[in-house]
Amino acid sequence: MKTYLTPVKEIDRKWFVVDAEGKVLGRIATEIATRLRGKHKPTYSTFMDNGDFIVVINADKVKLTGKKWDDKMYYRHSGYMGGIKEINAKDLLEKEPTALLFKAVKGMLPKNTLGREQLKKLKVYAGTDHPHAAQQPEALEL
Repeated sequence: MKTYLTPVKEIDRKWFVVDAEGKVLGRIATEIATRLRGKHKPTYSTFMDNGDFIVVINADKVKLTGKKWDDKMYYRHSGYMGGIKEINAKDLLEKEPTALLFKAVKGMLPKNTLGREQLKKLKVYAGTDHPHAAQQPEALEL
């Protein structure tokens, strides 16, 4: 039996809008990553990008459980010796409100060209407004 391969022209990509207000960061990020990869579809294959577009609003009102607001650290490195920088979740949310959710979803996608293509279908906004009304996104309750 052969594996069915969906032609690129026949991939059905929908647009969904997700309200992140009051939702736990990791729980919502796993659902978004699953939708971006297309794992919820019967035509899923590991080497193709057949996922949907996700628009996330109210990303600045996401929740973290426990003491993660102070204890969870995000690191980056300049490439020079001693060039490591760290910032905790609370400060990152104040500095860049969409970065928490974006980094959480990015860490759940493949670390290759396919993962970078899937990440381009994620649109994250801090407020309730988004410029994707023309695509008529459906509300997705997670």
